[in-house]
Amino acid sequence: MVKAHSLLYAIYICLIVSIICGALLYFANLYTQLNLHYNLQEEMFIHNQSVVNFALGNKIEPEDVPTDENSGIQGSYEAKQYGLLTLLLSESVLRNDTVASAHFVGNFSSDKTAIHLANFSKPLSYSGIVKITGNNELPTAFIETAYIDNKPPQIIAEGKITVSDVRLPEINPDFKKIFEGITTEKTTLADVEKPKDSLFYNSFHNTTKEVYVNTVLSNSIFKGNFVLRNKDSIRVKKNTVLEDVILIAPKITFEEGFKGTVQAFATKGIELEKKVTLNYPSVTCIYNDSSTESTIRIKEECKITGAVVLFGNAFENISKNSIQIDKGGLIYADIYCTGKLDLKSKVYGSVYTNRFFLKTKSSTYDNTIADVEINSGKRPEYFIAIPLFVTKKTKYGILKKVL
Repeated sequence: MVKAHSLLYAIYICLIVSIICGALLYFANLYTQLNLHYNLQEEMFIHNQSVVNFALGNKIEPEDVPTDENSGIQGSYEAKQYGLLTLLLSESVLRNDTVASAHFVGNFSSDKTAIHLANFSKPLSYSGIVKITGNNELPTAFIETAYIDNKPPQIIAEGKITVSDVRLPEINPDFKKIFEGITTEKTTLADVEKPKDSLFYNSFHNTTKEVYVNTVLSNSIFKGNFVLRNKDSIRVKKNTVLEDVILIAPKITFEEGFKGTVQAFATKGIELEKKVTLNYPSVTCIYNDSSTESTIRIKEECKITGAVVLFGNAFENISKNSIQIDKGGLIYADIYCTGKLDLKSKVYGSVYTNRFFLKTKSSTYDNTIADVEINSGKRPEYFIAIPLFVTKKTKYGILKKVL
């Protein structure tokens, strides 16, 4: 005869076993569902990258993306301007799930120009050690020798030289459009999303937010889709973090030691104090169509990757508009100057200018360069330049992923 308490123990054991078996089945089902979820997410991320590749292959022209027949994922994309950069937005959608991305994109350039000097003044001359790699368009087919400060002249020039035209190539109209107005949503800092203390963020899938900031921008972080504006001037302190934002003011100054990624647009002056780094893709640009003076001043040991541009002035105002780049820096960018250019740092890119000038302690020399390297061949094949000119769009690539 089975005792009652033994039967009770058996029931307890069966209950425990059933709970364990149920838990195992539950966790097995949960694991399967989780695995399916992650596989689906991975498939959607892969699909989203395919949408980006589809858009690049189609030269970002609008076109319907075919639906994935196996998974049913639908893709779409759109391209819009963000300052001087083209922003590609893509989405992959399956029922209630969406994977989105944002990239700065551009077309590859085959420009091998080292120097393009307009042909309405004296020939180009050099002093000290000068290295020029790339094709050149100059007032004459020869680069003359200048003896300054008793420096022995030496030039290494690789590339063909042709006689230039009186005018520089016409700059991309998109540069001027920036100064005519950008479509934004005007707001205050108090209304901007703030994930963390002192961090302001706006996704590139949102409308561009335009914020009026104080003259001194200090101890704050701005990341993403922002236009920061001031009616007088903006001074960016080195303890400020700016990533992929646009600055607009008559005068803009970056404090010594600042590092960031910006598009800076001014009408009177832009100054980079010593050891400023503007990462790829960054732009410093002045548009001045008045008779007043304007200057881009880049001091010692600065590094810029992107573009340095001054334009808008008439021929008679060339001397009032200048770009001055001090020694010890690296301009991994294209330079376009309808004024005059004082160049003392290396340039890995192309230089377009109406006039060079060389300022020393004792004098100023017209159309003269000294102790400088200009090399358009040091841009790697994958480098996508800021579009200075309207050219035939050949092949698109990604400058930077921003979401």
